[in-house]
Amino acid sequence: MAKERGLISPSDFAQLQKYMEYSTKKVSDVLKLFEDGEMAEYLQGDAIGYEGFQQFLKIYLEVDNVPDHLSQALFQSFQTGYYIEDTVREDVVCLSDVSCYFSLLEGGRPEDKLEFTFKLYDTDRNGILDSSEVDRIIIQMMRMAEYLDWDVSELRPILQEMMKAIDYDGSGSVSLAEWLRAGATTVPLLVLLGLEMTLKDNGQHMWRPKRFPRPVYCNLCESSIGLGKQGLSCNLCKYIVHDQCAMKALPCEVSTYAKSRKDIGVQSHVWVRGGCESGRCDRCQKKIRIYHSLVGLHCVWCHLEIHDDCLPAMGHECDCGLLRDHILPPSSIYPSVLASGQERKTSKISQKTMDDSSLSTSEALRIDPVSNTHPLLVFVNPKSGGKQGERVLWKFQYLLNPRQVFNLLKDGPEPGLRFFRDVPDYRILVCGGDGTVGWILESIDKANLPFVPPVAVLPLGTGNDLARCLRWGGGYEGQNLGKILKDLETSKVVHMDRWSVEVIPQQTEEKSDPVPFQIINNYFSIGVDASIAHRFHIMREKYPEKFNSRMKNKLWYFEFATSESIFSTCKKLEESLTVEICGKPLDLSNQSLEGIAVLNIPSTHGGSNLWGDTKRPHGDIHGINQALGATAKVITDPDILKTCVPDLSDKRLEVVGLEGAIEIGQIYTKLKNAGHRLAKCSEITFHTTKTLPMQIDGEPWMQTPCTIKITHRNQMPMLVGPPPRSSNFFGFLC
Repeated sequence: MAKERGLISPSDFAQLQKYMEYSTKKVSDVLKLFEDGEMAEYLQGDAIGYEGFQQFLKIYLEVDNVPDHLSQALFQSFQTGYYIEDTVREDVVCLSDVSCYFSLLEGGRPEDKLEFTFKLYDTDRNGILDSSEVDRIIIQMMRMAEYLDWDVSELRPILQEMMKAIDYDGSGSVSLAEWLRAGATTVPLLVLLGLEMTLKDNGQHMWRPKRFPRPVYCNLCESSIGLGKQGLSCNLCKYIVHDQCAMKALPCEVSTYAKSRKDIGVQSHVWVRGGCESGRCDRCQKKIRIYHSLVGLHCVWCHLEIHDDCLPAMGHECDCGLLRDHILPPSSIYPSVLASGQERKTSKISQKTMDDSSLSTSEALRIDPVSNTHPLLVFVNPKSGGKQGERVLWKFQYLLNPRQVFNLLKDGPEPGLRFFRDVPDYRILVCGGDGTVGWILESIDKANLPFVPPVAVLPLGTGNDLARCLRWGGGYEGQNLGKILKDLETSKVVHMDRWSVEVIPQQTEEKSDPVPFQIINNYFSIGVDASIAHRFHIMREKYPEKFNSRMKNKLWYFEFATSESIFSTCKKLEESLTVEICGKPLDLSNQSLEGIAVLNIPSTHGGSNLWGDTKRPHGDIHGINQALGATAKVITDPDILKTCVPDLSDKRLEVVGLEGAIEIGQIYTKLKNAGHRLAKCSEITFHTTKTLPMQIDGEPWMQTPCTIKITHRNQMPMLVGPPPRSSNFFGFLC
């Protein structure tokens, strides 16, 4: 069916998206090369042949070889059934159509995409297109919508209405200004083009497309959207509409801060019709017949769901419900001008002031949280965990105040840290992988905060080693976020050690890769495991589409480990380096090693405990590490090392020797307990004599001969999840 319509398959489209995610090129950059650059030889009027099309993909996607099946499928998709003119030959495709399509898929503002696509077809640069040329743009939009699993039958009439509005005088031509004005007021089109809604508190909904697994009803026309059909849902208030009803939707009821003095201090319920997913009234405990019509009300802040008839029995004041410990209600956030006593000429603060982006700063808004609560500052990396990161962002925008939730891809963590700077007793939740957690911890270091908040982790990455150690799990799989927030309420604080790493290269003609980090949160290693990680990293950058799931990543890692076990590229590592612990040389003469790992936490490579289990002596409540005392900065005695328990906050590192890739695999699969325990120390120095693979917290690089110094930097308060029901090897946290 896909080929009949001229569409590539869903798997090919997913592969294409993965390539685009890793590419830094813009369509406009590639287009210049074809119009008046080194690729001009492939241009045949406004068309390119298959060879030129392949060159376009190689440059745009930044890969050496695009798989033949993907190139051919894409090329054919631009030939089949999508041309307005019959004059285009079968062996070429229109460069404008290709450029238009890819520009629509790119990141960026919808307004910029609309302007770029218009100018693509405005070949004489007079700012006017005829209706057939505009139709060609819309065709590419429709193709993209189909790939993104939109209901095209609903989108087509919306775009047709837009066309009528554009050509209001029936002249058959459209100006750039008319095109932009019509596009900017067509909400479903803006959402399709990737509209990034900015929180403005002016009644504007934050729409996202949603396909509903159960029948729901449009908040505007009150008719059914239908099982499996797509509509638009507001992230803030769960107001739901058909695509075609979005332009007429009532304003969003959510205000994220108090706009007058009377609203400060006491939060009121904010009721929105529909959205009663539980199907049961929280007031009378009877069923809400959600499958028959638009019935029931839900409160945006406490998330209570009630019958319409039960509303009079509800009080005016809202306590923010089960998640009140985490929520900053609007009544707790207000403009600083209201607190300063300054009076305005009007009782209403100007909307321009309210909409300004500076309201996210601590200078413009003041926070006065509800007493005995711990407001949660949430950082989300939408790129982590495939599309999970984006879904987590949407869910937290509804569960909490949207002003507590920050998209790290927009402005990084600094705006959130500034906004919460003076908030007492707040916590931070980082939604992402180990790299995202390290980014936030480093930003907290640099922010020089008066109060350093404890940090919890919602694991969205691949390895998630730190999250495993802190008992937040090895990966988020769509669990109830409300339950996770309740677990966070009972979490405990542990002060995790962090370590500085200084790499001093020797003078050689060889060039090293850049050192990824200067701080170690999880682990550092040299040799076999870093070699496997480096090969994995290189392959993933070259063929990103092959690494789009945790299972695939593990299979690739297994393949590289098998290859490393055969070739042993780091054999006799002890002959290529020397190790000093607290100034004393570590004897490796009796060892035959291919790798050395320096551990701050007892989890590497997505769950491997290289140090191994340690059985505590009976009655040892605080662990053997406490008994060693502060004077035991260096431990190398094998008998004592057998009883040492890893501890995130003992200001010591565990040093482990690895015999090879096979041993790492045995430890991961629990066929072997641990590597060779070499030492426990508070400072370590490596001197290398040849280029070796290394890694910090899972980020690998190749390093020429050098000296590496690892010293204690500081401690960071981290939140540890509640104890698991079944025992595991992280017993030191219990």
